[in-house]
Amino acid sequence: MSITNINIIDLAVVKSLDLDLDKGMSVLTGETGAGKSILLTALGLALGDRADSGYVRPESKRAEINIEFDLHDAPSAKQWLLDHELDEDDLCLVRRLINQDGRSKAYINNRPVTLQLLQALSRLLVEIHGQHAHLTLLNSQQQMRLLDQFANNQNLLGQLNEAYKQWRQNDQELTQLIQTRQNQTEREEIIRYQLDELQQLDLDNFNYAEIVTEHQKLANMEQILSSGYQQLDLLYDNEQQSVSQLLGQSANALIELARFSPDMDEIAEQLSDAQIRVSEAAQQLRRFLESQEADPQRMEWLDNQISLIHDLSRKHAAEPENLPETARLLADELDNISHSGERIEFLTQQCHQQHLHYSEIAEQLSEKRRQAADKMAQRISDMIKELGMPQGEFKVELQTKTPETPLLNGLDSVEFLVSANPGLPPKALAKVASGGELSRISLAIQVTTSTDKTTPTMIFDEVDSGIGGGIAEIVGRKMRSLSENRQVMCVTHLPQVAAQAHQHLFVSKNNDSDVTASTVKRLSDKERIEEVARMLGGVNMTENTLAHAAEMLGV
Repeated sequence: MSITNINIIDLAVVKSLDLDLDKGMSVLTGETGAGKSILLTALGLALGDRADSGYVRPESKRAEINIEFDLHDAPSAKQWLLDHELDEDDLCLVRRLINQDGRSKAYINNRPVTLQLLQALSRLLVEIHGQHAHLTLLNSQQQMRLLDQFANNQNLLGQLNEAYKQWRQNDQELTQLIQTRQNQTEREEIIRYQLDELQQLDLDNFNYAEIVTEHQKLANMEQILSSGYQQLDLLYDNEQQSVSQLLGQSANALIELARFSPDMDEIAEQLSDAQIRVSEAAQQLRRFLESQEADPQRMEWLDNQISLIHDLSRKHAAEPENLPETARLLADELDNISHSGERIEFLTQQCHQQHLHYSEIAEQLSEKRRQAADKMAQRISDMIKELGMPQGEFKVELQTKTPETPLLNGLDSVEFLVSANPGLPPKALAKVASGGELSRISLAIQVTTSTDKTTPTMIFDEVDSGIGGGIAEIVGRKMRSLSENRQVMCVTHLPQVAAQAHQHLFVSKNNDSDVTASTVKRLSDKERIEEVARMLGGVNMTENTLAHAAEMLGV
């Protein structure tokens, strides 16, 4: 697998670039300030680095980066794409758009994705070593990450941290329950008192709307009876002018008229029906009124009940109709308190078992780290000797702690030690190595920890700074050896490194227009000799420098 094409539009100093890349080792060179790192910037953005409007070329609406990967021999990346339904045969196209306002969009195989997904995929595609990698090398967490990387501990480390996560989750709940239990007696008394208060409402049969309706009815009983009997008299009981009597009179009169006009029959029939319905309604009203009576005792009970409901509603900050739900929640809390002892016992056993499981994995991880530490130290020692530190000795010091509780990433601490001179005990990198030595040690560590990895594309951004002469040639050969089974890209200022590449890319800057533009060109054999000669001797190239460059390139 490798990057096969990089396409950039309106990104920083690049107006337009379409570049095909080969497998093997590619170097990127150019004069200072020409923009050699623009390809790495573009790659970083395409693979999920944070973007802002400063990356958009002046007077452009947006910047666009397209990276095409060949996944022919990349099963991990292909499986990841398949799992996320983003697969597209053996190709992977990553696209990133950055707008003038700083907002960006990301795409994988022309499907929009989140930045988190893009970053997850990038870890399976490209590994970038920056020119300041030696500074992060002083961090103990970074040292542990490199050791685990060398030992291929990713799966075991994932199992360990999953075990830690499960233990931590139960331990936090257990701690909270124990703290709660210390105050549970007081809380239990409060809840029981509150439930007793609420049970005064007969919660099993509680219906606030019905209570309010009945209260309103009893409170207005005198008006109901008085007005009701008046309407009964008007509808039926008044023998002279009741509605029923008047309807009957009208119906009889129309029946008489129907002898002369048959159309009156239907109207008379409707009036007769109305008289019947009025009579039925009057009888229903009579039965209702006769069944009603004032009930002072019931009215007093309703007054007290509504007053109690409103008091409890204010106390519990709940609507009156929601008081049964409030009681249910309190009962659930009381039940939890009553059973917290059982839960504490269960969680205690769970935490113990999970701690044992964690410890088993942590012991396996520590053993793998110990085995890898010696092997890694020996390889780096051998390499720093090749890189101009003949007396250099590198050591990976691993200490296993015995804490009472599990720790994230295991029970080990690691420290990289180095001795640059014979007879002196190894000391921490920050206390021993000079800037140049630290750069060489950093390069040795990066190359060593990458040897056993399967990252398809590796990028080195001026990691060879501070190195020169014959050491630079060794560095170049090391990078070329890395490219035997993967793609390696390197930004460099060293001709010895550039001469080792399979493909040479040259960055130049054009100042003809108002806005500076950088271009990237793939050099021919002749152009490559001239560029290596420039790197050897500066602007004024001589026949000797050209001949030296050709000799270095083997042409």
